[in-house]
Amino acid sequence: MSLQVSHELRPIAEKVLAGHPLDQADGQTLYASRDVHGIGRLANFVRERLHGDKAFYNRNRHINYTNVCALSCKFCSFYRKRGEEGAYEMPVAQVVDVARKAAEAGATEVHIVGGLHPWLKFDYYLDMLRGIRAACPHLHIKAFTAIEIIHFSRIARMDIARTLEALRDAGLGSLPGGGAEIFDDRVHDEVFRGKVRADRWFEVHRTAHALGICSNATMLYGHVETPAERIRHLIKLRELQAESLAHRPAHFNCMIPLSFIPENSELGALPGPTGLTDLKTLAIARLMLDNFAHIKAFWIMQGVGLSQLALSWGCDDLDGTVVWYDITKREGHGTHQEMHEQDLRRLIREAGRVPVERDTLYREIRRPSAQSAPRLVPT
Repeated sequence: MSLQVSHELRPIAEKVLAGHPLDQADGQTLYASRDVHGIGRLANFVRERLHGDKAFYNRNRHINYTNVCALSCKFCSFYRKRGEEGAYEMPVAQVVDVARKAAEAGATEVHIVGGLHPWLKFDYYLDMLRGIRAACPHLHIKAFTAIEIIHFSRIARMDIARTLEALRDAGLGSLPGGGAEIFDDRVHDEVFRGKVRADRWFEVHRTAHALGICSNATMLYGHVETPAERIRHLIKLRELQAESLAHRPAHFNCMIPLSFIPENSELGALPGPTGLTDLKTLAIARLMLDNFAHIKAFWIMQGVGLSQLALSWGCDDLDGTVVWYDITKREGHGTHQEMHEQDLRRLIREAGRVPVERDTLYREIRRPSAQSAPRLVPT
């Protein structure tokens, strides 16, 4: 089999067709190439080799329990200081009530992240998980970035493993991938100096995998990083995934490239990534991460139209219904950012794909009717 690509991409195409991993030089060649359609064809080949025409989504609800944060990352428009206008902290009962209503509406997952609140005790987070588990025993709780986990370990005065075990025992199902940003010291020192470095992010996910807790991975691109730094980031993720697949009971479920949105951040003067950069980055993530089963185009970050197009540029997942997302607000959109299931399915069908509802662990779900309880398809 051959794929139509430009001359400089032919050696890369040969590797892709043979199933061989790409290296740093290959990734930089992809970014430098003007053959975006050839890159897309390569990424689509890998995507269809893994999933055929299936495109995944889930019925989920994002919950941002507080925007009060001890950090002040330049790329972030979400954080507030306590007492500042717009700062909020959700009581545990409110978080549980939101999760309960989501489950009643058919959600299979809640996605919970927030700022590093300086004064909330560890019991707050344990009570949150226990409350959701009691109210919604079948709802999967995907919660807390690696940066939050490190924060919890400090306030609880426990190591990472014991912190994760306590959260798991209280109801935690898996970890999201946030907080990764770009795994590079130069970028770290320029944009998010106060945040822990890459080695600690990897420590949390490596430990989670050892404990049987699956997680996701992310990359925030389109600010001050270079294409070479993006590729190094992806290779580091691939290396940890290889370790986990070989030696641990859990691994990364999915990789989500996140398009930087400069509005209302300290980096607001930057233009942000173009649509071409978005498409290239999503496709290159698919090509570099040969041991990741899924690459997600998160419609909140890349926008609905480009995310739909990305289903032919290497991506096999659009995320889900979301409902509420307070971390970023693209083009003036507020925190109520909801996509109804029928719209997700329509977008997927229009892209020539077959919509498949999944749970957090990518098990397919069948529902006799739109409002009925989910039923997992046996694997």
